[in-house]
Amino acid sequence: VKGVVDMVKNDRKFELKIKDQLPSIYNDETRIQQVFQNLISNAIKYNDKETCVVSIHHEDLGTHWEFCVADNGPGIEKKYHDRIFKIFQTLTAKDKFESTGIGLTIIKKIVELNQGNVRVESEIGNGTKFFFTLVK
Repeated sequence: VKGVVDMVKNDRKFELKIKDQLPSIYNDETRIQQVFQNLISNAIKYNDKETCVVSIHHEDLGTHWEFCVADNGPGIEKKYHDRIFKIFQTLTAKDKFESTGIGLTIIKKIVELNQGNVRVESEIGNGTKFFFTLVK
C-alpha cells in the first residue's frame, strides 16, 4: 500500500493512516495494487480539503478480509452509490477533473473475480468509505 501511495500522491498535503498492520494477501499483485491505487488516487484527486486524509483498515471476516479505504473528501450523494461502479460514469465534469470513468469499474471486477464484493458508504460533507472483501 505504501508503494501505491508513493505512485499516486501529488503536491497536495496528504496524510495516510493505516490502522494496525495490513494482512498479507496471496493474489495477483498487480490487480490488488490496482484496487488500492484507484481508491487512493480518487481520494486524493477529488478531495476538497486543505489536507487530504486517507485511512485504511481491515477486518477478519473468517473466510474473507474486508478492507476499508476512507477519505475526508466532499462525499458522494447516496443516489449515485450504484452508478459510480458502472463503466464511463463520472460525477464531475470532465473539464474539471481528468477521468475515464473506469477506475471503480475495474475495482469491482477485480474484487468480484476474487469472490468478494465492494460497496460504498458516503454522505455529502462527510467523506467516503469504500469497503471491499477478498477471499483469504
